[in-house]
Amino acid sequence: MNLSRRWLWAAALAVASIPVGTVGSRAAGKTYQIYLSNNFVGNDWRQQMERVAQVAAGKEPFKGHVALHIENADSTVQAQINSLNNIIRTRPDAILVDAASDTALNPTITKACNAGIVVISFDQTVTAPCAYAVASDWNMIPAVLAEWMAHELNGKGDVLVDRGLAGAPISKQISDGYEKVLQQNPGIHAVGYFDGQYALGPEQQGVASLLAAHPKIDGILTQGYGTGALKALQDAGRPVVPFTAFSYNGSAVACAQTPGAHCILGANPAWLSAEALKLAVSILDTGKKPAEREQMVRADFLTSDPFTSKLYPQAKMEKIEIGKNAFPNLPPGLTLPVSPHWMTITAEEAAGK
Repeated sequence: MNLSRRWLWAAALAVASIPVGTVGSRAAGKTYQIYLSNNFVGNDWRQQMERVAQVAAGKEPFKGHVALHIENADSTVQAQINSLNNIIRTRPDAILVDAASDTALNPTITKACNAGIVVISFDQTVTAPCAYAVASDWNMIPAVLAEWMAHELNGKGDVLVDRGLAGAPISKQISDGYEKVLQQNPGIHAVGYFDGQYALGPEQQGVASLLAAHPKIDGILTQGYGTGALKALQDAGRPVVPFTAFSYNGSAVACAQTPGAHCILGANPAWLSAEALKLAVSILDTGKKPAEREQMVRADFLTSDPFTSKLYPQAKMEKIEIGKNAFPNLPPGLTLPVSPHWMTITAEEAAGK
């Protein structure tokens, strides 16, 4: 579902009142042994997530202060449990976990905490109370995307809505977020639904089938690339309409280079891994822990038409610009934005170039 002026909002640290993950006074001569446990590497996002963690570990303020080890388990819960048990035996300082299950790993995570290991779960987080959870704000993202659509359409029009992948909890959360905002705008009507399945083919096919039944469409809310919807419009000889999508490089490039295109892209940034690393090092350096176990990361939205959200006034917008935050020479699956605000990670580094 990864550039200038990024931003992180999170709860304050208890005692110190400093931003989440701020690195404190480093322990003299200490190099922290930190493991990243990942259960799946079969898509662009997970691969970029690992690259970003490695790049971040080699830059200040972590350079020479962190030895990062990445362990990829097979794509099953039991495989990740086995891998985590092996990691725990090495007694590292911290473990960062992109989890195969929010609950099934909890006994193993608790074992790590009881051994004095700092555990930060991120992206797909766990519910074990002793582990911190660093994740995108999935309440804000669909709400702002739908609000932008209502703003673009001046509160009136017929739209198509992507339901994502059947049975996936995040798909329902995004769909519910869209619907809640659309219901607040009675002049906008969802006249058709499709299952984009986070893949270009199903997205294009779903939109194409609905276009045949609806001679006039004013907007499309996707949960994926947006470019599949755009291609369906073009193939049908229909006008390009505003669309929502998620922040893939290919989506940003297409939006910037397609005449008449208007879009907004929500971000689940691959640099969540760097935020998890930052939080772990802060806790190890200072001994101070966040007051809240759940830490929300809010990346900038990329859009052709920045606006001020009334639902989430703190939402930040970046105008899409080729060469600045959209890169025709880099893979379309690159997730944007590529870097958190507190560290410079280039698009080439994030893409492994």
